[in-house]
Amino acid sequence: YVPQGRRIWRSLTVDEHLRLTSARGGDWTIERIYSVFPRLAERRSNRGAQLSGGEQQMLAIARALLLNPKLLVMDEPTEGLAPMIVRQVEDMLLRVAEDTGVHVLVIEQNIGVACAVSQQVAVMVNGRINRLIEASALAADRDLQQSLLGVGRHAADDSEDQAEPVARASEPASQLTRIYLSNPTPPTRWSKPAPVRTIMGSARTQTTADHGRRQAAPATRVKRRTDAVFVAGTMDTKGRELRFLRDCLKRFGIQAQMVDLSTSGKPSGAETPPHSVAAFHPRGAAAVFTGDRGSAVAGMAAAFERWMREQGEIGGIISAGGSGAAALVAPAMHTLPVGVPKMIVSTVASGDVSAYVGPADIVMMHSIADIQGVNAITREILGNAAGALAGMVKARCGGGAPRSAKPAIGLTMFGVTTTCVRRLTEILGSEYDCLVFHATGTGGRSMEKLLDSGRLAAVIDITTTEVCDLVAGGVFAAGEDRFGAPARSGLPYIGACGALDMVNFRAPETVPEHYRDRLLYEHNPQITLMRTTPQENEQMGRWIGEKLNRMSGKVRFFLTEGGVSELDRPGAPFWDPAAREALFAALEATVRPTQNRQLIRVPHNVNDPEFAETVASVFRQLHAAPERQRAAG
Repeated sequence: YVPQGRRIWRSLTVDEHLRLTSARGGDWTIERIYSVFPRLAERRSNRGAQLSGGEQQMLAIARALLLNPKLLVMDEPTEGLAPMIVRQVEDMLLRVAEDTGVHVLVIEQNIGVACAVSQQVAVMVNGRINRLIEASALAADRDLQQSLLGVGRHAADDSEDQAEPVARASEPASQLTRIYLSNPTPPTRWSKPAPVRTIMGSARTQTTADHGRRQAAPATRVKRRTDAVFVAGTMDTKGRELRFLRDCLKRFGIQAQMVDLSTSGKPSGAETPPHSVAAFHPRGAAAVFTGDRGSAVAGMAAAFERWMREQGEIGGIISAGGSGAAALVAPAMHTLPVGVPKMIVSTVASGDVSAYVGPADIVMMHSIADIQGVNAITREILGNAAGALAGMVKARCGGGAPRSAKPAIGLTMFGVTTTCVRRLTEILGSEYDCLVFHATGTGGRSMEKLLDSGRLAAVIDITTTEVCDLVAGGVFAAGEDRFGAPARSGLPYIGACGALDMVNFRAPETVPEHYRDRLLYEHNPQITLMRTTPQENEQMGRWIGEKLNRMSGKVRFFLTEGGVSELDRPGAPFWDPAAREALFAALEATVRPTQNRQLIRVPHNVNDPEFAETVASVFRQLHAAPERQRAAG
């Protein structure tokens, strides 16, 4: 229990607080506390009375964690804190929930904070839970806030922009908002409604803590460009080679900084030594320096990924080594926006590099010889790699290739939905820069990464077939985060059931034995398609429906009754009305319809011209208001 008001002893130091409550034998130790809350480590000798409100809240949370709880109950954690400190406490709560494995229950009157840190919000009336609702839905619906909590629209506050809450996701973080309480004094069952002037007079000014804006943070994190480049790797084994890369970059006029990812514990001369990176591991540096090479490398990869997220925009990153070095740095490179130069020089670059590159724009260069010393071959290869990276960094800082003046939109396509997507690009191409992504697993992830990076203004996700392979074990499977970027962005989302009638395998002989008696279709000598069953369609409908429910922006998802692919027409190999209806019924049973979130049945096949024209018309309707606002601005 973390009590309201924090209740920190004024005369005891931070370290004394922690030693008083530390329990033996649990996962939480004082060392781990200092790793998770570096600010407390810096203030360990300060007394409670010398800490700021945010630091006191950190200490109160840390004190409770040392009891190794399964549930952490936070009572009014932002009470009495300045808006800037409130934001810090929000970040702290999210970090505790994500990194510690402890469940967190927050009792909070600030609706912005509650929606920012929670997945679900329970609204209490007279001491009982009156309503349980998704936080994103509550944050985006001002009418619902007004009806449940008396928060939102009032008699003197009826402007049109408030009637469209989704647009708040793009407001700057520093904007102030007024928080109204319908009951400024604790109510009883006999209380009369408070007068409007009383409510207005007791309103609080608060920085906006919008759930949609927080989730969209990756798209707005980049604020400036710099030519600083990280040279990352294990300097205890590849120090000479990495320093050679750094020196080459400096000769090209690039500011290069060494990031040492060694796990041996040896001294390091890098600008960023290993312990500084390891401290970002959820369980602290002790989870990295384990003495076991496998767990140490895995721990350092996780720590480096988290460390990279905190660096803002950089000029670029380069690394060199074998498969272990590539696996160590690739996850961190994936956190960087598309366009930031990323290069790995490795012996594995001549083989299958999909596990390292994934949806990111990582350049892999084959080292020819093993990265063991600087010799006649590696000197030339590493020099070329440094020159290539320097060229990319300078070109990007100098403005790079001119960008299209038209806003970019992403469209997903498969061979059996090509006709639809081509027609959409013809209709919208004069107004938008249409980027088409092949829905082969990586294609969907690449599109969502661009959306997270703020490089796409919208998506028309016609072809969601990657979900089939995720459910049934095909070769073009989506990741578990499919549809995550549209939810985080808060932008309008248009989707459809394109090609949800098929699972993809390689050549016919590669189809798993337990699928050999299914309806198979040879798309080409290298790709075999398998028709999905009603049971698989029902599972997919539920999975997609839950993802759509998490979106706070406007959602229009189309159900094409005339078929979901070119093979799903009367007389075509995959025509199966029962299987298709099982998909549609599962979606309709799962999706919670609102004014913003709608499933739309149409009588067309996904490739009929009428369907493409319908989608284009709906797209223009959803994006017309933002375009008018930009034109007016």
